[in-house]
Amino acid sequence: MSGYGHEGDERTFAALPPARGAAFARTWWGLSWLKALEDTALDGQQLKAGRRHARAGAVGAVSVRPGRITAVVKDRDGTAYRSDVLVREFSAEEWERLLDLAVDSAGHIAALLDREMPPHLVEDAAAAGLELLPGIGDLEPECGCEAWDHCPHTSALCYQVARLLDEDPFVLLLMRGRGERTLLDQLQARSASRAAHGGRGADDTPGADTAEGTGGMPGVSAEEAYAAGFLVPPLPAPPVAGDTPGKSPSLDTETEPEPGVDPAALEFLASDAAARAHRMLVEALADGASADGTSGGASGHGGPAARSTASPVAAATTAAALTVAQDAVRLAAGSPVPWITARLTSGSGRTRAEMDLATRAWRFGGAAALAVLEEEWTPDTEALVWAGNRLTEAWEDDERPALRRSGGARWTVVGAEAQLRLGEDGRWWPYLKAGARWSPAGPADRDPATALATALAAGPTGADG
Repeated sequence: MSGYGHEGDERTFAALPPARGAAFARTWWGLSWLKALEDTALDGQQLKAGRRHARAGAVGAVSVRPGRITAVVKDRDGTAYRSDVLVREFSAEEWERLLDLAVDSAGHIAALLDREMPPHLVEDAAAAGLELLPGIGDLEPECGCEAWDHCPHTSALCYQVARLLDEDPFVLLLMRGRGERTLLDQLQARSASRAAHGGRGADDTPGADTAEGTGGMPGVSAEEAYAAGFLVPPLPAPPVAGDTPGKSPSLDTETEPEPGVDPAALEFLASDAAARAHRMLVEALADGASADGTSGGASGHGGPAARSTASPVAAATTAAALTVAQDAVRLAAGSPVPWITARLTSGSGRTRAEMDLATRAWRFGGAAALAVLEEEWTPDTEALVWAGNRLTEAWEDDERPALRRSGGARWTVVGAEAQLRLGEDGRWWPYLKAGARWSPAGPADRDPATALATALAAGPTGADG
C-alpha cells in the first residue's frame, strides 16, 4: 500500500475501502497501535462507534506527517469533521540514538526494507529510552466536533491508520519525525561512513577487521557489509521468459513402443513438465512473485493452527512433493483431453464426481485445498480456542452469523447451505452445499468473515460451476 502526493516528510493515503468483517490489524505493531488507542480512550461506546465509522468507509484520505495524522470523517448523516491525532515527535538527539541502533544490526535494516517492524529494534530502542510504539495517553485527539476525549471520528481515524501501519511501518516512523526517504538516506550515509572507516564487529573489538588481520588492508565486518547492502547498485535487468512453454517432441514413430509404454501419455507428461518448468522460470524472473499473482510466503499470523509458511499454490508446482493421488488431481486440473482425465480418475481411485470436486479444490489452492476437501483433521485444544476466538472477533456482536461445529475443523452456518473449514495452515476455506456434497466455493483467507462472504457471494449455482 503506497501513498500518493509524497512530498518531503508528508504522505497522503487514498481513502481505504470499507473493512466489513475484517480485522483492522494483523501485525503485532498494528495491534500495539490499537491497544494504545483502546487503553487511552475513556469511553468504550465512542470506540465502538469509531469502528463502525471505519468499517463503513467514512474516513477520507489520510495525511501523515511528523507528529500528526489527519483525515475528514463523516457521520452517518453526512456531516464531515476534520479529525487529528497527535503523536510525539522524537528530538534530533533521539533520532541520532535510533539511527545508531538501526545501523548496529543488519537485521533491523533488512526488516524495515521488507516492510516489517523488527521486534528487537523496538526492544533496543526502549532500552535506550525511546518508545517507538505509542502507549497509554500517547495518541492525543483533536476533532472538529469539539469532543475532549477520543470521539467516533478520531477513533475511526486510528482504526484506519492501523491498516496503513500493517502494510508499512515507515508510517509510524514518519509520525515520529522522519519520512522514509529521509530515513533511508541517513541510514545509507551512516552505513557508508562506517564502512569507509573500517567499521567494527558486533563485539566492538578491532581484531580481524584491522589491517593486521587482513594482510595490510582495512576490513569491514560481515554484519556491517550486510547492513549496508542496499547501497549496492541494482542488478541488471533479468532476461525475458518466452510467452509459452516449449513443445514436447512427437513420439508417434514407426517403431513400436515397448510393452506397457503409451506414447500419447508420455507426450502429455512431457508437455506438463515443460509447462511447469516455464512457470517456475516466470516466477523466478518475477522476483519471487508466483505466476498466479499470489505471494511466495504467508504472513505468519495463522495462530496455533498454522504449520506452514509456504504458499500452497506455489508448493503445488513441485510435483515431486506430491503423492500419486494428489498428482493425478494436479494433472486433471490442467484440463487435458477427456481420455486422460478418465485414466487419471480411475488410476487415483476416484469417481468422476469426486474428481470434479477435487480439481475444483485444486484450482482454488493446490494440495492444501485438496487436503481440506478430502481429509478431516481435529485441531488440538489450543487450536480450537484460537479458532473460536477468530470466529468471535471477525464480526460485530449484532452481525455474527450462527455457526455450529460440524466435527473436526468445520463450522456450518445455521439456516444456510454454507460452511467454513479451517486448514492446518490456519486459513479458512469457504464451502457451499451442492446437492448432497459440500463443494469448495473459493480460495482461502486468513479472516473467516471474508471466507464466509466468498461462499455466500458464490450462491447455490457457484458451487456447481
